[in-house]
Amino acid sequence: MILLDNVTKCYRSQVDNLYIFKDLNFEIPPEHNIAILGANGAGKSTLFRLIAGSEYPNKGRIITDKSISWPVALSTGIHAQMTGRENTRFIGRVNGVADLAEYERRVVEFAELGKKYELPVANYSSGMRSRLAFACSLSIDFDVYLIDEVTAVGDANFKRKAKKALLDKSKEASVIMISHQMNELRQFCDSAIVIDQGQLTFYNDLNEGIKKYEAL
Repeated sequence: MILLDNVTKCYRSQVDNLYIFKDLNFEIPPEHNIAILGANGAGKSTLFRLIAGSEYPNKGRIITDKSISWPVALSTGIHAQMTGRENTRFIGRVNGVADLAEYERRVVEFAELGKKYELPVANYSSGMRSRLAFACSLSIDFDVYLIDEVTAVGDANFKRKAKKALLDKSKEASVIMISHQMNELRQFCDSAIVIDQGQLTFYNDLNEGIKKYEAL
């Protein structure tokens, strides 16, 4: 269960408050791999941050009994002044990983950072940061994975590797995904949530959701 209970989210400015969601009540259906669709600025990334707990609503609450990843393919949760190894160990401890040595081995193998793994993340390219974040997340058995533009992760070989790993995960856990590539969404998702004017609508059929989104 992931429940948005009377959620209001706005960003304050000197001119006015920009409301993304206002008094929103919505339950994200379980046992689905869901595409999040909406126009630019509709609130897709904001919704992700709220679900992940990396940002809080101004009012209301997010209720869940699931373990949820941070938005994968972003460097959220990665600390620039820590090395790749230090980040991996920190993330593993925070998420209650029992076997840190095995977890770190999996991250090292998947991220393909070589010697850079021992350097502060501040020295990484954006692609390398994303690869580390992706590897750290997929090496933990979450109930729900939040995936933001997975094709933005790394070079062509790494993208193929990341897609295969994510497809494998989607068979045993839920995936909630943002992407501007409809073909990519069709690879991973079976349903959709369309965000329009601060309201969320669930479509059990992905193609129906895509049609609604394209008609906005």
